[in-house]
Amino acid sequence: MRKAVFAGLATALLTTACAASTETAAVSHDYLVFYAPGQGGAVTDEVTSDGGEVLSDDADLGYLVARASRVPSGPAVVGVLSDRPIGEVTRARPAAGPRRAAVKNEPLSGRQWDMRMIGATASGSYKKEIGNHKVLVGVIDTGIDGKHPDIAPNFNRKLSRNFVTDRPKDSKGKNLDGPCEFKGCKDPADVDDDGHGTHVASTIASPLNGIGIGGVAPGVSLVNLRAGTDSGFFFLKPTMDALKYAGDNGIDVVNMSFYVDPWNFNCPANPADTPAQQSEQKAIIAGMTRAVAYARARGVTLVGAIGNGATDLGHPAEDVGSPDYPSGAAKIRKIDNTCLNIPAELPGVIAVTSVGPSKRKAVYSDYGAEQADVAAPGGDALDTGTSLKGAAREILAAAPRNALRAATAIDAKGQPLTSSVIRECKKGTCSYYQYLEGTSMAAPHVTGVAALLVARFGKPGPGGLQLDPARLESLLYASTYDRGCPASGSFRYSAETTHTCVGSASRNGFYGNGIISAQKAVTIAGT
Repeated sequence: MRKAVFAGLATALLTTACAASTETAAVSHDYLVFYAPGQGGAVTDEVTSDGGEVLSDDADLGYLVARASRVPSGPAVVGVLSDRPIGEVTRARPAAGPRRAAVKNEPLSGRQWDMRMIGATASGSYKKEIGNHKVLVGVIDTGIDGKHPDIAPNFNRKLSRNFVTDRPKDSKGKNLDGPCEFKGCKDPADVDDDGHGTHVASTIASPLNGIGIGGVAPGVSLVNLRAGTDSGFFFLKPTMDALKYAGDNGIDVVNMSFYVDPWNFNCPANPADTPAQQSEQKAIIAGMTRAVAYARARGVTLVGAIGNGATDLGHPAEDVGSPDYPSGAAKIRKIDNTCLNIPAELPGVIAVTSVGPSKRKAVYSDYGAEQADVAAPGGDALDTGTSLKGAAREILAAAPRNALRAATAIDAKGQPLTSSVIRECKKGTCSYYQYLEGTSMAAPHVTGVAALLVARFGKPGPGGLQLDPARLESLLYASTYDRGCPASGSFRYSAETTHTCVGSASRNGFYGNGIISAQKAVTIAGT
């Protein structure tokens, strides 16, 4: 998923195992070493017998953090990569509050075509169900601005965690996250200097408080599971840590609007890659597969953005942007269907495609008959089948003031400098909202509907309420409206761009099981 269609995307920083192997033997590096089931002891012996040190062993996910002067190897090793940033975003109160006797539209609801499309309005789903604070929704992203006026009432500060340490500069001495704002470069768990995570969280659960917008599930709790740095980069280990934390702490639904880098597609045995690069991709596949399985086995339903490469994931032929670190390393390589976009293509992840205001599949959205599970509004500035113009064709949601200022989207006095930013002031307090597009913006609509279903059908369990992921997934697919392929079987976006849709009206590569509906979710019987 590329920067052109996801706000805040940036080139990922990774010191690859290949690069590490060229270092002098006297220099030690930290590695994530994934081992075959039951082979942790054997790999530990291999690391220590060569003078290395095992810093930690996560038996649940099957990997060591090892410090060694060479890349660990051996028959028990599944994959190895440096413990460095390797990912990027794709462009995301505990006590139950009183229910409103009457629900009114929020001040900026007229700009929320997305909520009207799925029926999440004062005259729609809000009348029957807005969720409650016992439903815990985790957002693995760049953070959540927990002080934003249209986030704060639903922000669960107690459970929120930041799993990353910001890096002022990259390995070449160039600015990365910038100067540290807090001790040890560790931001508090209510800070988002990028804005992507706050936008995602707002779509899921901005409250009905007479300010700004309303989310899909405006009564649920938001838990920040931050795995991205200020500049939008992700580390494999913090991402796995976030998933494991979600499983261990009763989180009901997790939104994952990101993909793991430096490989757009992770290929375990691509002849175009070096052995070290193949090992790196195997490690990413193994680590994320295990972390996803761990969380799902503990009751977490996982929703992911399918990607913004405008690619049929069932028939990928070319990867033009990998590896995207170090700078200039990217090459055009031939790929096939053994190569995976992670985490969207992993078992147990509900992959979401994006539609524009006219309900056509967004031009940037990845798709695939096997990969697409459900569709949701994610915006499309190029959608000509609507009377909306420009940024209004995208998704409006909350934005942190500090991130907008850093991006020169507002001036020193807080006035917007672009039509993509909306400022609203109430009783002396101003809040900000931003139009963005991408499957990153589509996924949280599905996450919000999943949260409504937990509120309706969940039973008391860890964290508050709990609903088995398999049942929740079934209910979610029942909460959609069929959307068939174009009559011709394909859609021509331009002279250069045509996407082919395969499947039936009830299940196809553009829309999966259909377009999500909050209105349907709050009225289905659930039998």
